[in-house]
Amino acid sequence: MSAIAPIRSRLISDAMTVFIAAGEESGDRLGAALIRAIRELCGPRIHFAGVGGHAMAAEGIHSPFPIEDLAIVGFTAIPRKLRTILRRIRETADAVIAAQTDVLVIIDSPDFTHRVARRVRKISRSIPIVDYVSPSVWAWRPGRARAMRAYVDHVLALLPFEPAAHEKLGGPSCTFVGHPLASEIATLRPNEKEASRRLADPPIVLMLPGSRRGEIRRLLDIFAETMGRVIARHGPIDIVLPTVPHLVEEIDTEIATWPVRPRIVVDSLEKRAVFRNARAALAKSGTVTLELALSGVPMVAAYKVSTIEAAVGRRVIQAPSVILANLVIGENIVPEFLQERCTAVELAEAFVPLLEDSPERRAQLAAFARLDDIMQIKDARPADSAAVIVLDLARKGREHRFAANGRQELASERAAD
Repeated sequence: MSAIAPIRSRLISDAMTVFIAAGEESGDRLGAALIRAIRELCGPRIHFAGVGGHAMAAEGIHSPFPIEDLAIVGFTAIPRKLRTILRRIRETADAVIAAQTDVLVIIDSPDFTHRVARRVRKISRSIPIVDYVSPSVWAWRPGRARAMRAYVDHVLALLPFEPAAHEKLGGPSCTFVGHPLASEIATLRPNEKEASRRLADPPIVLMLPGSRRGEIRRLLDIFAETMGRVIARHGPIDIVLPTVPHLVEEIDTEIATWPVRPRIVVDSLEKRAVFRNARAALAKSGTVTLELALSGVPMVAAYKVSTIEAAVGRRVIQAPSVILANLVIGENIVPEFLQERCTAVELAEAFVPLLEDSPERRAQLAAFARLDDIMQIKDARPADSAAVIVLDLARKGREHRFAANGRQELASERAAD
């Protein structure tokens, strides 16, 4: 046992290392929340390393490169970024190994993070790998679920239907930990004064064309024409356009000649405030539709991509809706207008009834009211649930290496004898 004792002592005394790899802002925020939750559970005896953005940097993670290097929007952008992404994949995997990582957590951005995971698994099978945010295997390319078993030990799901989807498709073990929006309910829902403002005139209307330049280029003009038609039919409205700092100048230029200019909102607290005051929203498909639903804001959703991407999407997407709010509710309650149907005429026709006490508005609000039960809002501490699973796998990984190292050193000692 002389060879095992020093190893056991080192494993007990050394701080565990958690490596977190996130490839975009939403994953960066999830990573930062996970770091805080792990620290609450373990105190200072945890070392963190990783790839992330501003949120993870605020928690002490020094990313070896900016995650903006990894930004990809759509299939057609991949060839232009491929060389950079492949280099960043190699660098990240090498950093995972060099850090003597006890558990690797990959967060979303599968074009980047899953390639990192596969490379790490080839180098070291002893590092447990957790995938925080399941790929949309239930919507397209379902074969990915089974393929993930080769390099992912556990999936942390944000959506309540995903564990059953992975089980059906033969994917890795999967646990629903909750969506991060569940922790923000208090900031999403109106107080009495804000609820009154929702019903006051002129109604506050949200315009949400996306947070990426490609989305802005494809949707902003269509959304502008839609609002012009809405005003012609309904009367004055107060249009608010929440966005991100790096798009403000571009959007400001685009809206300079609009007959009715929207108010641009960038500050996160102001964004939450307009969500709580808004009567309705015109939004691009994505996570924002779930955010609006949890806020109780009826909406019309739209999206438009390149012709090539649309052709590929029609062949591979299997979900009954591309609207996240619809998928979670289990009903196509939010009208969606994609590609050739993403026109100002159709969008305005669906949007105008949402500004009144119409059957369409009441139906959406009734469906949104079911979300608390569906998403287990009352019990939600998503980052805490994720932290418990990550730490459990880190300990198991360390024990596995402890046993393997002990056997190796015993064999070496016997050979020397």
